[in-house]
This record gives sequence, structure tokens and C-alpha cells, in this order.
Amino acid sequence: MYKLTETESKFADLIWDNEPMGSGELVKLCEKHFGWKKSTTYTMLKRLCAKGIFKNEASTVTAVLSKTQFQQKKSEQFVEETFGGSLPQFLATFMGGKKLNQKQVEEMKRLIDAYEEEK
Repeated sequence: MYKLTETESKFADLIWDNEPMGSGELVKLCEKHFGWKKSTTYTMLKRLCAKGIFKNEASTVTAVLSKTQFQQKKSEQFVEETFGGSLPQFLATFMGGKKLNQKQVEEMKRLIDAYEEEK
């Protein structure tokens, strides 16, 4: 659900960088940036609206999910699908024998501490 093709990703970035905007303005931006016709822009917009990322109401295009929220959901989906939802298993695989420097270790500790404080 939160997987985008390269073209969809570039289109999404264009919307996130310019929203809210009128759908006519989006058509003009897509023509300028991608060389698309109106129908291509609307087809792509419908696709990303169906994925729950954007909406087009009253000819105004806005994000349902911010770019950060989308990336969080995409990351969660990847960890769930690939590692059965196990973040420690993901980190162990990702690290694969790599060494963290002291700054990275401190940042990881800070993130864990912040998470525990939220609970």
C-alpha cells in the first residue's frame, strides 16, 4: 500500500512541496516538470488518492499523509513484511557487523530514551 514507483514518488514530492494547490495548478506543474498531459496528471493523482496519500476535494489537492507520515508508514510496512514486525531483528540485519561510532550510539540511546518517556 505504501510502495510507490519512481514516477509516483516524484509526483508525490511535487505535491508535498506545493500543497495545498488547485488541481489546475497541479496540471501545469506536471506539464512543466514531467511533460505530462492533463489526463496523465489526473490518472496519477487518482492512483495516489486511492492509496490514501492525497485527496482532491473541490478541485484542491492536499495531503492526507505528510511526507514524514508516509515514510513512517512505509518503514513500518517494510519491517512488518520483511522481519515479522521485529525492529531488533531489522536492526541486527541492517547492522550486519558494522560498527557504530560513539555519536551514533548516543543518538540511538537518545531515541530509545525518548520513546520510553512517551509511554
